[in-house]
Amino acid sequence: MTKQRKKTKNKKLVSMRRFKTRREMNIGILIFALVFVYLIVTIWMYATSKKISVYEVREGSIVKDNSYTGLVLREEMVVPAETSGYVSYFQNEGSKVKAGSSVYALSPDKLTLENEEETPETALNNEELRSLTLSIQNFNENFNSQKFSSVYSLKNEYNTLLQTASNRSKTAQINEQITASGGGAAAYPALRDGIIVRTFDGYEEVTEDTLKSADFDRSHYESHSLEDQMEVAAGEPVYKLVTDETWNVYVELSDTTAKELADTEQIKTRIDKDSETIWADFSILQKDGTYFGKLTYTDSMIRYCEDRYLHIELIMEDESGLKIPKSAVVEKPFYMIPKEYLTSSGSGSSTGIMIQKDGEITYQDITVYAESEDGYVYVNPNELDKHTVLVKPESTETFRPNEKRTLQGVYNINKGYAVFEQVHILCENDDYYIVEENTAYGLKNYDHIVQDGTTVEEDEVVFQ
Repeated sequence: MTKQRKKTKNKKLVSMRRFKTRREMNIGILIFALVFVYLIVTIWMYATSKKISVYEVREGSIVKDNSYTGLVLREEMVVPAETSGYVSYFQNEGSKVKAGSSVYALSPDKLTLENEEETPETALNNEELRSLTLSIQNFNENFNSQKFSSVYSLKNEYNTLLQTASNRSKTAQINEQITASGGGAAAYPALRDGIIVRTFDGYEEVTEDTLKSADFDRSHYESHSLEDQMEVAAGEPVYKLVTDETWNVYVELSDTTAKELADTEQIKTRIDKDSETIWADFSILQKDGTYFGKLTYTDSMIRYCEDRYLHIELIMEDESGLKIPKSAVVEKPFYMIPKEYLTSSGSGSSTGIMIQKDGEITYQDITVYAESEDGYVYVNPNELDKHTVLVKPESTETFRPNEKRTLQGVYNINKGYAVFEQVHILCENDDYYIVEENTAYGLKNYDHIVQDGTTVEEDEVVFQ
């Protein structure tokens, strides 16, 4: 009995040992293992998957220009002093004068004039004040930050009005001084209509016929300014008169640029002095193996009447539209079918064609990618082949597509898959195209496209 009990007890002990050594399943380790495997698979899929970069289409512009230092030539004449003495100017620099109106006075001694700058606005008459008010109001209502040069236009108009008022005040004072001098001082009139300039530099006699490359060398250029109340000798320059509103700017061109602009008759220019953009008539001269571009302006001369040299940009291209990377553009072939072969579904919600096959005529949806000027539409070759027979709606005429043409376009992924859309390229630089906006079957602002068009295929699903 004792042995039996002992044996039973030993079996229980063995059974308990076996039970105690059995390991229980740890759910935490299992979850960690699953997450680890998931991460490994995700990293592997990412590392081996095709990388597709997305670009958001935005409005932009591309300006291609060449900068030059231009030589300004005008119709101008240097007027010498009639006698010696101290010069007093009736007109400020840049003022327009009529023939016969007083320009300057010469006197044995300096004339004493009051300071007109203390209250210049009181010299404006009602008409001038009204004109200035209207100009400021128009400027405020139409100001565009993209055309900042309008600020300089307003400034010039404002300065012109103040100069006119200042000239009236100065004229009255000088005339009083001349009268009081008892003949010791005398006034001298303008010889012709023109604009007064009180700077001369010796280039007044340079003409298109005498123009040479050395004239563009500014290292030895000197100009001389004539100041009010300075002493001059008889025969010395006392002022300069610009007598024509037409003025020319000459620039030296490289052989390549000259050939590129050979057929150009008008060109847009930007003058760095005030960022003013002006159109100019354009022609090319060749002298002694050197090409010169001639820019002819018929307005704004008064703004630059004091300048002999101007930094100027020739704007070769200036296009605005949708800006897209060059890498996004691909070429794709399409079948051409006559537009009159298009029809619509019974509901009118889709575009399609009528196909003749095995003696039956059936309707098939089709995607139109573009229209040509000669009455054809571009359709995807994957939707048709050259053996397809099209039937013209409400007719027995048939057509077999066999002509292919290519379109330039990008892949639009707004819907989550790649859709080819044509683009009309307006201009380009090294990295981007400017394409036409709001075209049929084309891109729109804020569309999302594939940045590298070679990385996807038509209808491929793309995750953004």
